[in-house]
Amino acid sequence: MYETSTTATAGLWPIAAPAETGWLRELADDDGLTGFMPPALPDAAWVLHRMHAHELGPFDMTYAEYHRAFLNSKSGGHEIIPGLDPAEVFEDPADTFAPSKGEHPGRRWHRLRWAELARRTGDPVAAEGLLPGHRSFPSLRAAGGWPLDVAGPSEGTLERADWDRLIEILTEHAPQGPDTRCLAYYTPLGQSTEEFDTPHVRAGRLADAKALYDHPEEDHWTPSNLWAEDRSWVLCTDYDLWATKLAGPSPLVEALLHDRDIEAVRLPWAH
Repeated sequence: MYETSTTATAGLWPIAAPAETGWLRELADDDGLTGFMPPALPDAAWVLHRMHAHELGPFDMTYAEYHRAFLNSKSGGHEIIPGLDPAEVFEDPADTFAPSKGEHPGRRWHRLRWAELARRTGDPVAAEGLLPGHRSFPSLRAAGGWPLDVAGPSEGTLERADWDRLIEILTEHAPQGPDTRCLAYYTPLGQSTEEFDTPHVRAGRLADAKALYDHPEEDHWTPSNLWAEDRSWVLCTDYDLWATKLAGPSPLVEALLHDRDIEAVRLPWAH
């Protein structure tokens, strides 16, 4: 499915001038360290990063509890929950209990929408005054952490499926369609670099934006910002958040909000 060679991918998105972010710096009134967060242009919505639930769940155990049980297990963790292989849960069982970032967690995990988890927990999908992130779903924090059967949203990056669908929606509504010229900015926090003073920017076409997910010179993060060269819309995936903001024309925002695959919401307090 993703057969673009690494050489071809690199060629599609060459390095652009750092000064291309100047207008974003003014627009966001920020240094962009975690991403340039735009205001509404004139409208905005937030794409909620995907979550997944394991088919064997729900489990009466948190990730932290399972991790402790795994480390103390003499059976390699295989009998903690019958039928659940620790490899389905851990990216690195010896080090962390976090699911891998960006990619689908595995065949026995299915999509769990934020609205579904909100009904299960009694928490709001988005608490008023807050942005989607580590303070979301406070009842889970109060209960000791995320339940083992829920793979939470990726922080600071979109899952591949949402990135691809978002690019398709942008393409469908762009006057130039796939030929729309775009720029992509990457925060240094998500890169293997100590260069914090010179913005890292790439330029390319919207038709080739899906290829950014596999760019060989980037560290497997979606861009912190992607925007049309004509500045009609801007995406921001903040390094610290579980959602991506799209600021742009109302028809584009409405298409995002009504898409069957993307889960998006308006946040009036973060418009």
